[in-house]
Amino acid sequence: MIRNLFEQVNHSYALELLKEGNMRYVEDKPQFVSDLAEARRMLAEKGQVPFAVILCCSDSRVPPEIIFDVNVGQIFVVRSAGNVADAVAVGSVEYAVEHLHAQLVVVLGHDKCGAVVAAISGGDFGPNIGAIINEIKPSIEKLHDSANDDPAVFLSKCEDENIRNTAVKLADSIILKKHISEGVLKIVCAKYSLETGEVSFLS
Repeated sequence: MIRNLFEQVNHSYALELLKEGNMRYVEDKPQFVSDLAEARRMLAEKGQVPFAVILCCSDSRVPPEIIFDVNVGQIFVVRSAGNVADAVAVGSVEYAVEHLHAQLVVVLGHDKCGAVVAAISGGDFGPNIGAIINEIKPSIEKLHDSANDDPAVFLSKCEDENIRNTAVKLADSIILKKHISEGVLKIVCAKYSLETGEVSFLS
């Protein structure tokens, strides 16, 4: 696992670092418990060089630094309910890629996502929560042929489609598209299991 907080890495290596960190988390063998004070001091003096961007759900059970077992300063985290990408979230990812030079973006959803459940159930959520639901609805509508599936299966499919939809939206960004076309940036989809702690990377 990377220990130099200021080492720039390519997207392939960054993905391996996240996978290795998640394995340590699942096995309950964290690496960075005692490194925080020194890391804080160094980052305050030198600034940040995150090796990956994680756009993930705001759910309190999905803390990205912990589930990937990384030190402070190593991942740039953007969080929103339902891991949706509005203009603010997309702009935040663009900043991390364009100005902090992160070369990997992970869209991280999770099972039993309350925002996706709400979008499936429908109802009046008011303008602000409704804005989140409206970002998720296209993924659910795309799966209308699966609506008669077992509810748990349908929910899982909707969660996966919502993750992919967010990744597509990021890839449509002019700034991110440029980095992707140059082979510098990669956007990947992933899903976290609340029960096992494992992150699965979606095809």
